Amino acid sequence: MAAKIIDGKEAAKEIKQQLSAEAAAMRQAGYPVRLVAVQVGHDDASKYYTNMQARQAQAIGIDYELVELPESTSQTDVIGRILKLNADAAVSGLILQMPLPKHINAAAVQLAISPDKDVEGMHPENMGRLLTGGALVAPCTPMAAMELLRRACPDLAGKEAVVVGRSTIVGKPIAMMLLQMDISATVTVCHSRTKDLAGHTRRAEVLVAATGLSQSIWQRYQQQKAAGKAVGLPDLSPLISADMVAQGAVVIDVATNYIPAGFDEAGEPLKDERGEIALKSVGDVDFQGAMQRASAITPVPGGVGPVTVAMLLKNTIACAKAAR
Repeated sequence: MAAKIIDGKEAAKEIKQQLSAEAAAMRQAGYPVRLVAVQVGHDDASKYYTNMQARQAQAIGIDYELVELPESTSQTDVIGRILKLNADAAVSGLILQMPLPKHINAAAVQLAISPDKDVEGMHPENMGRLLTGGALVAPCTPMAAMELLRRACPDLAGKEAVVVGRSTIVGKPIAMMLLQMDISATVTVCHSRTKDLAGHTRRAEVLVAATGLSQSIWQRYQQQKAAGKAVGLPDLSPLISADMVAQGAVVIDVATNYIPAGFDEAGEPLKDERGEIALKSVGDVDFQGAMQRASAITPVPGGVGPVTVAMLLKNTIACAKAAR
């Protein structure tokens, strides 16, 4: 029997309906929720995300403001603006849009954001709170992964959970969440260089994949090709093949890899109608193969991604409530 597809879009819709009610209650009580994003310079991808943030925030009743600073703005001035927003009681949460100009140290600016307004959950203080089990907010993508996992598997106590990925923003926080007292899974953390990775994943009742390895390989190949050092075609096959998935496992594929849809006979990436490289979005897991073995699985796209945005809004409301 094919696995149940865990629908992130439907989950996000339900979550946002609840958040809309909470935002309305806050506004009625005289505490409207306000999210502010700070962007330095112009970046097309960043602009896409700020537009999406604005639409989704406003759709559930959260006020949204984009503070746009010139690319020439100094690091000192950016931090100064952040500190003013920290002190503004009308601001519930802050986001620092990436990328920043090269003359600005992103880590230093992010540290300036108050932990109490850190809606992305990335401040070291909030990471520390996550470790000790007292976090107000947490990184949005791990929160989304856990939301979908709970929906597919409400009772995780004692289950063998394997997290493939060790990044600070995804893999490590997910592992910490799985270890919380109210969940109490048995957690193993692996990564793309783990010896006998298949030996670990095949015993996982819950498998969380979060490496983005195919994306990294493709980017490295492009760099090597530009430098005249590429040899052969890159292996962009999924890190986790179907035979690495245990029968009946719940699979949460967090990764989003944008890789070529294919290559022609000359070894060149296929092009789209605009003459640009035709890309497809895939995860770390062989989705079609895993469908025949898992009990439930998230698709890519349409799984963790839509819920991640909902978690950003959830964090914003949590920060607003805590500030009352």
